[in-house]
Amino acid sequence: MMEAKEACGVFGVYAPGRDVAHLTFDGLYALQHRGQESAGMAVSDGENLTVMKDMGLVTTVFDERKLSGLGGHLAIGHTRYSTAGSSSWSNAQPVYRSVGQAGFGLAHNGNLTNTAELAERAGMLPGLVASDSDLVADLLGAAHTRPDDHVGELEAALCAVLPEIEGAFSFVLLDTDRIIGVRDPNGFRPLCLGRLDPVAGTGIPEGWVLASESPALDVVGATFVRELEPGELVVIDADGVRSERPFPEARIDPRLCIFEFVYFARPDTRLYGVEVHGARRRMGELLADQAPVDADMVMGVPDSGVPAAEGYARSSGIPYGQGLVKNRYIGRTFIAPTQTERANGVRRKLNPLRENIAGKRLVVVDDSIVRGTTTRAMVRMLREAGAAQVHLRISSPPFRWPCFYGIDTPDQDELLAAVKSIDEIVAFLGVDSLEYLTLDHLVTAIGAPGAGFCSACLTGEYPVRVELQTRSGATAVLAGASTTAGG
Repeated sequence: MMEAKEACGVFGVYAPGRDVAHLTFDGLYALQHRGQESAGMAVSDGENLTVMKDMGLVTTVFDERKLSGLGGHLAIGHTRYSTAGSSSWSNAQPVYRSVGQAGFGLAHNGNLTNTAELAERAGMLPGLVASDSDLVADLLGAAHTRPDDHVGELEAALCAVLPEIEGAFSFVLLDTDRIIGVRDPNGFRPLCLGRLDPVAGTGIPEGWVLASESPALDVVGATFVRELEPGELVVIDADGVRSERPFPEARIDPRLCIFEFVYFARPDTRLYGVEVHGARRRMGELLADQAPVDADMVMGVPDSGVPAAEGYARSSGIPYGQGLVKNRYIGRTFIAPTQTERANGVRRKLNPLRENIAGKRLVVVDDSIVRGTTTRAMVRMLREAGAAQVHLRISSPPFRWPCFYGIDTPDQDELLAAVKSIDEIVAFLGVDSLEYLTLDHLVTAIGAPGAGFCSACLTGEYPVRVELQTRSGATAVLAGASTTAGG
């Protein structure tokens, strides 16, 4: 039961003749799972650029009245969790900067690792950088010098600034004439391109869509074209789609976050050409082969643990059943700001099916354990419902290292597997047994031969350097070898 925050969801659309505000709303709604703290969009009609954003879910921030006032033919949108920067209105996105004729907007998924260095280089005072997204916008604004908003000036500013940026970033940007998508040289966070077909008999031409995940294309009626490659910049304007490579070739090293497959992405998303649901089911199948147990029923922890549970049941021959009912009106448990609220949130989110559980030896399959607070509360709930045994099976390896590329796990001493042995975790959670899927099996289950992954949270090998301030005030640099996830 993942208890860490993912970064954000981003969306962009260039579609003359269409209602881009409603398209962006639908795209953000499809990406709501990637961020539930704030939502926003920026829309341009070719002359003016309007930004609307607020705290809350997409359906809270936008209604028909607000959407009807956002006319234009290109737009970007954003759903946010805070990683760098607090959870507040001022840090909601898209970020806007007024330069040239109408300025530009930027939306960011990920987390930069050299923010302090960039701020110092730009002459900014320590502690005044609200977020890494704001910093990038400021750097672009400084590089965006021509007052006439010359065609290609935003692109030129990006090509000047991007090589200086390190870490995880999938950006979508817009000015009055174009939208731009950028993926970092490691491709830590996903970003894909889709096409809207021309509308026959109306004169409405083809349109183009950028989105964090492919289901956002489906919901707006766009056809999936491809994933942006690591280190690629895509410009979409009246001339169509154009691709540029602003990063040195030496920096290109594909490292998609492996937890996109384990937990973050929707099950109907395709990454590396693989549908996530099938990968999660295969994780469960390999987990059953690796860690068998005598039991009466296999159950999954909703929602991301369910496909792996189905796979475990299929491979083990133990019947699959439902043990927990999820309240569909509550989002992911980690949206609560404190550990106590997250634990209390489990009872609001999940309720046991007592007749299915009472007297049964259960195999409970979940995607991960981070801090363990919500997992412990869930196990207690199953015990109170009469479970005879609880055998916990996790469809990913132990989460032992903090992530600095877009998952909010800043302190290693908060990570259960980093501070306790397996036996100590068993006792802490109150389970009868515990097994994690091995990293080799996880990569095999994903089934994307030759694909590169970032698994730093599992191995401690950081593909991009991370500068940290230790408690003594010294600077520590984390940088691991560039190895594949299964290496």
